[in-house]
Amino acid sequence: MYLYNQLKTTKMKKLLLTTILLFTATINAQYAIISAVDVKEGSDEGYLKLEEFFGPIHDATIEAGIQNSQAVFKVVSEGENENYPDYMIITGFSSKEQLDAYNESWSGDAWANFARRVYRGKMSGRAISRMMNSVGNYSNERRNYHVEGIAATPFIGGDWKTGDKASINPMIKNNDDFENYETQVWMPLIQKEVLKGNHGGWALVNIYEKNENAYENLTHMVFNKNISSPNSDNSELMETMNTFKYQKLWEGLEASRDMLDAIQLELVSSH
Repeated sequence: MYLYNQLKTTKMKKLLLTTILLFTATINAQYAIISAVDVKEGSDEGYLKLEEFFGPIHDATIEAGIQNSQAVFKVVSEGENENYPDYMIITGFSSKEQLDAYNESWSGDAWANFARRVYRGKMSGRAISRMMNSVGNYSNERRNYHVEGIAATPFIGGDWKTGDKASINPMIKNNDDFENYETQVWMPLIQKEVLKGNHGGWALVNIYEKNENAYENLTHMVFNKNISSPNSDNSELMETMNTFKYQKLWEGLEASRDMLDAIQLELVSSH
């Protein structure tokens, strides 16, 4: 029985490791457009109605293979920071080719065609046109960042739900060791916390392109899924980080990048 349990445990560990590696490989192959949206003062209600209108359209474009996913987050960071956006939209793609095709061929006319198809028999053509023509009425600008996944832990907690909490840390790398420090020093620690249920998930992305409105110096972002667990215990993490070895590694990590204030997020909708 002891031998059976040992073999069973070994198989489970191998299965878990395989799952993690497959998940990480998938993340590494993914691309996204992260849009930071500044909404005009007093226009939140109109902006959210517009996003609600586009929800079924995103579902249809995902089904058609135009994009892989789309999520809208409200920025809920406390304190005054004029650089914070009001909303952040993450549109996911399985490849750079899919992202590029989306960027190059998806004009307003293409979206309007999908809108008419989705809302046929549910909304009048005039009402659809009115909603489509209101795009841009509620926001001042969008800062768009095209990102490529570098590494990630598993993400736990099941499907994303409205109200789920997350955060994004914009970063500026200071040297070429930055990604190695993040993936070889910090990621193994946070991955243990994820597997113990103390953290929802972590992902590092590289910004490889941005629009004219985007902040010029940003090079990377870290995305975290936050979970509240009454049984969470990060004492092992703190103990590890307090060792001499990790103190020295942490000094190298901090020197390798400048990390801006975390942007706290709450999920509004996901597709």
